[in-house]
Amino acid sequence: MELHVWLAYVATAVIFSLAPGSGTVNSISNGLNYGTRKSLFAIAGLQLGLGFHILLVGAGIGALVAQSALAFSIIKWIGVAYLVWLGIQKWRDSGTPFHPDAQISHQPWAMLRKSMLINLTNPKSIVFLVALFPQFIQPEQPQMMQLIILGGTTVIIDTLVMLTYTTLAAKLGRFARSESVMRRLNKIFGSAFLGCGALLAVAKA
Repeated sequence: MELHVWLAYVATAVIFSLAPGSGTVNSISNGLNYGTRKSLFAIAGLQLGLGFHILLVGAGIGALVAQSALAFSIIKWIGVAYLVWLGIQKWRDSGTPFHPDAQISHQPWAMLRKSMLINLTNPKSIVFLVALFPQFIQPEQPQMMQLIILGGTTVIIDTLVMLTYTTLAAKLGRFARSESVMRRLNKIFGSAFLGCGALLAVAKA
């Protein structure tokens, strides 16, 4: 893969990762509630979900999902239900204030699973990758290596972006010491999850 093609893809992938979505909401929410270090499993979960989509696209299955209205709808409505459930859970959160020295009160593996499901149940990622990858694949060069480069670049960039969101939120969370503030923030992010669910509900393949 030529350098200028890869750099163009890097710019596109950065925009893709920076665009607000359920992964962004999840990263900011975790940063506020748990801090950066305790949110690393959640970031890893997002990347596992994204990596799975990349594998599907690389195997050609993603194109089938993108072109199949039924497959897209099934995945979409599962994602909608999951985001709505997350939004309701956030609204009902007790609002425990962030403290950097607090004992781990959450389950890291549960955070990983939750975050992975957020990306797995977002068919728009598949559609975006199916539309994006062919624009940067050079047909005269080995395609598998190009897919590995593009996929790896996507995961690395998204990891850095989510880590940045989480870290910035964690710094803000240090000032959100009261339960009333955290309850309000949780309602904001609960509403954001519900909003992401609504956007996904009206999405079309």
